[in-house]
Amino acid sequence: MKKIIVFLFIVSLVYLVSNKEDVMIPNDSIRFRIIANSNSIEDQALKNKIKNDLINNIIPNIKSKNDINSNIPLIRNEIDKYNINYNINYGKNYFPEKTYKGITYPSGNYQSLVITIDEGLGDNFWCVLYPPLCLVEENEGSNEIEYKSIIKEILNNHNNNV
Repeated sequence: MKKIIVFLFIVSLVYLVSNKEDVMIPNDSIRFRIIANSNSIEDQALKNKIKNDLINNIIPNIKSKNDINSNIPLIRNEIDKYNINYNINYGKNYFPEKTYKGITYPSGNYQSLVITIDEGLGDNFWCVLYPPLCLVEENEGSNEIEYKSIIKEILNNHNNNV
């Protein structure tokens, strides 16, 4: 019985250490933010539509920091389809404190591409444009992941045999 307990303890430690999913945003990264006009259902839906359009149609073209400036006209063309007031700012922009993948980043001015829709008083979408973590985040949501616990399986097998 002692051997089983020691074995389960070791397996638990290995599992916990190996499944750490913290992702560190590099200091030289470029953040991406879309700020909605307001928190109304319509304004948030518009922000999400624009986000989806940009992530599906423009963001995959950005392979390096140098590609950002050349893609701003394409971003403008995409947003112009909605016939809305907006502002695009690429440079140092203020970001409030953010927690991403278990790591908290302090508020401050970061190199970023920020799209502000109309008055920009609503909740925002944000991700890391470069390196391309926006695309990683979008793809993560599309896969169903099944987690299994070795300990649970051992205990279940043990209980079934008793």
